[in-house]
Amino acid sequence: MEKRNLNFQADKIEMVFAAHKAPARVWGGRLTPRTVQFHIAPAANTRLSKLESLTEEVALALGTPTARLTRSNGTLSIEVPRSDSRFVSLSQLDARLQSDEHLRRALASPGTAILGMDSEGVPLLLRLSSPDVAHCLIAGTTGSGKTELARTIITSLFMHQKPRDIQFALFDPKGHGLAPFTQAAHLVFPIVSDPDETMVRMRFLVSEMERRDRELLERPRVIIVIDELADLLQMCGAELEALLTRLVQRGRSAGFSLVACTQKPSTRVVGSLVKANFPVRLVGRVASTDDARVAAGIGGSGAEKLAGRGDFVLIAGGQTIRFQVAYIQQDEIVALIDRRYNEIAEPSFGARVLGRLRRIK
Repeated sequence: MEKRNLNFQADKIEMVFAAHKAPARVWGGRLTPRTVQFHIAPAANTRLSKLESLTEEVALALGTPTARLTRSNGTLSIEVPRSDSRFVSLSQLDARLQSDEHLRRALASPGTAILGMDSEGVPLLLRLSSPDVAHCLIAGTTGSGKTELARTIITSLFMHQKPRDIQFALFDPKGHGLAPFTQAAHLVFPIVSDPDETMVRMRFLVSEMERRDRELLERPRVIIVIDELADLLQMCGAELEALLTRLVQRGRSAGFSLVACTQKPSTRVVGSLVKANFPVRLVGRVASTDDARVAAGIGGSGAEKLAGRGDFVLIAGGQTIRFQVAYIQQDEIVALIDRRYNEIAEPSFGARVLGRLRRIK
């Protein structure tokens, strides 16, 4: 964006605040791939609640869909969407991470996935094997980018970790969100779409978790990914909810993690399962403040004001981090799987487990 245009927008923001007797000065800012952040310094007698109430007026003055008041590390900012927004490329971000020896070793650790880039331009990683993480919920309306985020997590894991270290159990009720991973060597069993088969596979995963828990086994780590949790719960009922609850309550010590996506994060649909079992929430744009509160587990996350298309907040350990999802196209995923499959010469855990599953049918 041109500096002249940014200065013009900064002047407009100051004029809006001054016109409503809430003086504040714009003293700098930051460009991210999707947003512009204008750092502001309020006058001594200007209340933050007053500035918060003026975000709609700021958006109207700048001709943008939304504006948010944010605070990070003591810096107060007005954040608006960029008119020339850009996506974060997973392949480019991964190449950047691979140039750092420490980060390269971190990505080779079982359960460490790439999420994207935070609002300060810093790559954001998630370690599912951490005791503070284990399971995470991805929530957002259609178009928020939740399925793309799930694909990014899965892709970044199989890019750097072998089947002996990590395995995937993928459940895709709609039959297309996780389809690019059909030929991945890391699968415990073929991708599941049918409700009846879902129950068979989930019962097996619970029994396998209990066996590993008794025998104190943690490897290979098993990542269970559900593309639409609410739909699956509605189709399969209370038994599935009970199985999932058991997995998230006892799975961490046995090396099991659950990554669940939902576009209906209401209390009525997923409340009892979600409420206490997902320490990490990845929340995209949602329909209302009520949905934002249920999905985030806290109030005031601002998820209802996100721009969509990969604009997310991470909520974990009392922290809220805004980030842009790293994006990868489906044909790129298929090409990576083909190349990765040819690189892997070891028998996979998935092949052995699949034989056991066939016998219990």
